[in-house]
Amino acid sequence: MANNQTQPAEETKKPKSNRFAIVFGALVLVGGTYGTVKYIHGQKHEETDDAQIESLISPVIPRVAGYIKEVRVIDNQMVKKGDTLVILDDKDFVIKLEEAEAALSAAQSNASVAGAGIPVVNANVSSAESNINTVDAQIEAAKVNLWRATQDYNRYANLIKDHTITQQQYEQASAAKQTAERQLDVLKAQRQNAARQTSAIGEQRNVYAGQVAAANASIKQRQAEIDAAKLNLSYTVITAAVDGQVSRVNLQPGQLLQAGQSLFNIVPENAIWVVGNFKETQLTKMKIGQKVTVSVDAYPDNDFEGIVTSFSPATGSKFSLLPPDNASGNFVKVVQRLPVKIDFVYKKDEKLKLLRAGMNVTVDVHVAN
Repeated sequence: MANNQTQPAEETKKPKSNRFAIVFGALVLVGGTYGTVKYIHGQKHEETDDAQIESLISPVIPRVAGYIKEVRVIDNQMVKKGDTLVILDDKDFVIKLEEAEAALSAAQSNASVAGAGIPVVNANVSSAESNINTVDAQIEAAKVNLWRATQDYNRYANLIKDHTITQQQYEQASAAKQTAERQLDVLKAQRQNAARQTSAIGEQRNVYAGQVAAANASIKQRQAEIDAAKLNLSYTVITAAVDGQVSRVNLQPGQLLQAGQSLFNIVPENAIWVVGNFKETQLTKMKIGQKVTVSVDAYPDNDFEGIVTSFSPATGSKFSLLPPDNASGNFVKVVQRLPVKIDFVYKKDEKLKLLRAGMNVTVDVHVAN
């Protein structure tokens, strides 16, 4: 009976299982291997997922105000440099151009009238100067005549004392001397009048010259107004400044646009790069020129090769609208991030056309020496 009672207890005993030990050991091995690999990788790489694709964005801005006549692009359309995007109503600008052209014609007419008087004035000046020369010659002749009359008078004055000549001869010599003196005075007065007349004509010539200069300046001003009117007229046709893709176009014909108003944007092709925001503690080994592997979240199967090209001059918080001021309030140390620019190495890679500004990426900088 005793043997029969102990036999079932022995039959219920089972050998201990090693499954738990095997699983635990495998986990320890995998974890240790993973930790070792990550540690080795971390010594030679710096990674961050706080990174985005950036791109040049060319805004389309009208230079003149006007009403939209025609919109020639749609959302997300590809355009080439010089393609017409928007056309403004140009009636007002055409009228201003015609007004400027009419003002130029009037200024040219005034210049012609002012210029026509200059040859006449120059002729008058030449005539007056010729008269002065003639009077000068007559004055010289009158001086000679006066000298001779004075000599005759002096001789007759000595002779009359001795009664060698008659009183009539003496009086004739005296009259000749006085006549020569009066004639010389008259000629001198004529010379002064001729000089004043010449000076007045010269002043008149200066006035005409000033009028011509003012008319020529007015012509230049009117020509500048024409150039400005033509330039403003050309601005009524808004064209693309670069090759690229148009953003959303929220415009309608008849809409009033103001000068300097941003209409929409054009994103150039292949003008993209990556900005990675690295912690300041990650920058110890990072240098310009280091190789970078870029993984785009939208295309996880495609890695792109990049290169570190520059570091921001300040942390991102310093460029924020309200930068922190650690001198006020309670100070809490926060690890700062510094934007790092990364350019793509193969800019002609067709896969780059799939990337868009603002996409999230993960960057891996190879910092090993």
